[in-house]
Amino acid sequence: MSLAQRDRDHIWHPLTQHQTAASPLGIVKAKGVWLYDEQGSKYIDAISSWYTAVYGHCHPTLIQAAQNQAAQLDQVVFTGFTHEPAVQLAEKLIGILPSNQSKVFFNDNGSTAVEAAIKMALQYHDNKGQKRKKLLAFSNGFHGDTLAAMSASNLSVYNGPFEEHFIEVIRIAPPQKEDASDYFEQASEIVASGDIAAFVFEPVVQGAAGMKFHDAEGLSELLRICQKHDVLCIADEVMTGFGKTGRHFASEYLSESPDIICLSKALTAGMLPMGITSCTQQVFDAFLDNNVAKGFFHAHTYSANPLACAVASKAIDLLQTDEIQEGIKRVRQSHEAFLKELESHSLVSNPRTLGVILAFEVNIAMERYGNLRQHMYDFLMERGCYLRPLGNTLYLVPPYVISSEELEQLYDGLRAVIDFLATSKIS
Repeated sequence: MSLAQRDRDHIWHPLTQHQTAASPLGIVKAKGVWLYDEQGSKYIDAISSWYTAVYGHCHPTLIQAAQNQAAQLDQVVFTGFTHEPAVQLAEKLIGILPSNQSKVFFNDNGSTAVEAAIKMALQYHDNKGQKRKKLLAFSNGFHGDTLAAMSASNLSVYNGPFEEHFIEVIRIAPPQKEDASDYFEQASEIVASGDIAAFVFEPVVQGAAGMKFHDAEGLSELLRICQKHDVLCIADEVMTGFGKTGRHFASEYLSESPDIICLSKALTAGMLPMGITSCTQQVFDAFLDNNVAKGFFHAHTYSANPLACAVASKAIDLLQTDEIQEGIKRVRQSHEAFLKELESHSLVSNPRTLGVILAFEVNIAMERYGNLRQHMYDFLMERGCYLRPLGNTLYLVPPYVISSEELEQLYDGLRAVIDFLATSKIS
């Protein structure tokens, strides 16, 4: 019996309407950029398994780190205890994060990293005797599927049934280079109201919105406005972090540094679940008090799991190697060359690239998870290219170890799917 047949009996999959969805594909092995199914077919993982496996799957250095740590210390409560993998990871993170970051709080995925950040911001003001209950966030943002993270998000396909339970959020469009001064005047009026606790944002690139880029200089100005009014700035780097934009963190493109940064995904290179919420010393100090209740009473059973910490620590070492940095550079240059080809295609709009991210829209209306989008997905899979189109947005975020030949296979797949759409009558 196949994995898909056995799966059907008991498993409820994420982002899946089981009434209409096809059976899931059984994956039995992964190595480098390749995923292998139980029929022996293989696929280039063009999105690094949701932006996690950026150094390639089953990297021997990371496997060895997990094995070594498993033989020494597997799991221990992180309230009242500490351990070498957590301390070492914190030291390495603070060494590469923006210079204002001082403390790291461990959680277990991207959504909970954002959840903790929002709770920190709300309690930060409460501890100071202020009742700030609102958030500021971008339209079309996505920050995760726990309740506070969903509140900051603005994609109705995910949020619909839950919106009445959300924290109140004021939404603004991401800044663009052509924005006039009235954009920032409006932002200043909103922030000056005095009831906003935090500004939650994806720096430079909005991932789930369709790899939408916005202006770093304009975003820096928004941070200046917020910080002038003690509105904490929360950078959600869950997708953008660890090299995907060409720098270690997308926040490095800004002239102002966030107060809080959320990390996950490539933090452990996809090998183990982990999230981090880092913050400034000023944020941390607001929780210091003789009153125990002013501490941050938020915890996860697997906070700072030693295995995940050990793997994340080695992943940071990999990130800083010449090999990986050269890989990022090679992917960026290849994308830039392919971008010029896309710019001349009549069916393509807004082709864009930053770091290892390449994205564009096809000029055909389609639902985010509709029939035509599924045809694109299937067409690419038949050509050994695993992508997940976001409606009419096609994008690549490949592992940094991908070869030029493997990149060309992805580009060929994109060329073919554009031609397919140009001649197809499927709707």
